[in-house]
This record gives sequence, C-alpha cells and structure tokens, in this order.
Amino acid sequence: IKVLKLHVEGGKVTAVTVDMGSPLETEAVDFGDQFPFQSTRVSMGNPHLVTFVEDITQINLPEIGPQLENYHLFPDRTNVEFAQIVGSGITQACGTGACATAVAAVLHGLAGRKCDIIMDGGTVTIEWEEATGHILMTGPATKVFDGEMEG
Repeated sequence: IKVLKLHVEGGKVTAVTVDMGSPLETEAVDFGDQFPFQSTRVSMGNPHLVTFVEDITQINLPEIGPQLENYHLFPDRTNVEFAQIVGSGITQACGTGACATAVAAVLHGLAGRKCDIIMDGGTVTIEWEEATGHILMTGPATKVFDGEMEG
C-alpha cells in the first residue's frame, strides 16, 4: 500500500507525491573483469541493479542487460538500470527504478538526497528523507480515467 499526497492547483490534481518506503537493501556489486563497471544493488521491494556510466550510448543495452538480469548473483533475476547523470533510458518510466537510481546516486556521491530522474516517459523528483529513511517520488499527474471503488 502506497501513501499518496495530491498536489492540487485550481481544483485539479497537478502532481502526486508517493511515499515509496525505505530501500530494503543497498550493496555494491563488483563483477571483476567480467563487466568493467561498478554497480549497486538496491531493493525497493523489487530488485534493481543500478550502474552509472559516463556515456549511455556506449553501452550495448540489448546484449548486456539480459546478461546482468540473469547473472548468478540474482537467482530470481533483477531489474537493470544504466544511468548517466544527464540523460534518459530505454524504459519509458519505472517508479521503483527511478527510486533505486536516486538511492545509488546518493550512495556514490553523485546526487543529493533530492534530485530529478529524467526518463523518456517524464521526469520525477525523488527525495530520500534523512529523518524517516523513506523515498518520496513526486511527478506530474495526468487524468487517464474515472472510476468508483466500493467497500
């Protein structure tokens, strides 16, 4: 269950902040000579492997992504994010992936506890609260349907 805070302007919801909880696991991963980069394991309730690179265009994502997703350290597989400090990725948007990327950026000293994560599907602001340890994700709100809930 996620707790939401609606940001309302002029009677319309313009953005939503989601309390994504606390990262459950953070751990550096060193692949030795097999993969020439350092990565960070971050669990946001689902597993993520975040790797920061200088130039995302130099990474063969269709080849290396599945290799990392199925690497023996991840017997149940993992979500794989390659991040560049300024840029975007293949997946249009992933809330837990954005949160995991922000946590890894903070742990590596690449970003502050509040930062923007830019994805092809849009930008979200991630804040890792020092007092609670919770991750707050704020992004634009767009009406996609009307509905009713019962009981």
